[in-house]
Amino acid sequence: MTEALNFLLTNRLPRIALSRFMGWFSGIEHPLVARPALAAWRAFAGLHLEEARQDRFASIRDCFTRELKPGRRPFDPDPAVLASPCDAIVGACGLIRGTRVLQIKGAPYTLEELLPGQDLKSFVDGTYATLRITSTMYHRFHAPHDCRVGAVTRISGDAWNVNPPALKRVGKLFCKNSRALVPLELEASGHPLLLVPVAAILVGGIVVHGAARFAKGAEMGWFEHGSTILVFAPPGFSLLAEEGSAIRAGQALMKIGV
Repeated sequence: MTEALNFLLTNRLPRIALSRFMGWFSGIEHPLVARPALAAWRAFAGLHLEEARQDRFASIRDCFTRELKPGRRPFDPDPAVLASPCDAIVGACGLIRGTRVLQIKGAPYTLEELLPGQDLKSFVDGTYATLRITSTMYHRFHAPHDCRVGAVTRISGDAWNVNPPALKRVGKLFCKNSRALVPLELEASGHPLLLVPVAAILVGGIVVHGAARFAKGAEMGWFEHGSTILVFAPPGFSLLAEEGSAIRAGQALMKIGV
């Protein structure tokens, strides 16, 4: 009953309009707006800010996109490790069956549906992981390895919630929401990699620093609310994280094939 109510309250609303409103509202820099909103967020959602670089925030967005104190997300230095780009709960993950993956058990979609018009042959029978960033988590994402990032492609779409109740009820949800395609090439091995940040309800925007070289752990961008990053690797990569587990940016997500 609670799960069904959660779905109704967060999805049977004017999602795109509400997300645009939240994008505007979260940017208001006025203490009479920001302080009560942040206090409510901390009280009802269990927001913890002990790791934040700053202790005061000018707006809700300022808190959403907060930086952390130096050294709080060390990246695994092992060159054979592909690190998690973000703090997250690991969702559906495992082997890509041809180009078929799961958004949740029993709910498949294909890479072609997610990323229409893209050359995806390098990822046939590869490995994937779904990383769900909850609303209270650190929202910045980082390079999982030393890499070069190509041109970022943005695909417009809806703004369904991406939490488990919605994933169970909305088929091919990731293929419907707004998203970005961030292509990477690992510097040492030349392996391709795809990061696909997916927007959700209340996400005011996705910022991606694309078309550049990034050292492992360097900041690549951020969400302006919680959401999801899909990670796709070619054949030969092995998954090191388990579905349902919590993972932090910098911790081992996959082992790189050779």
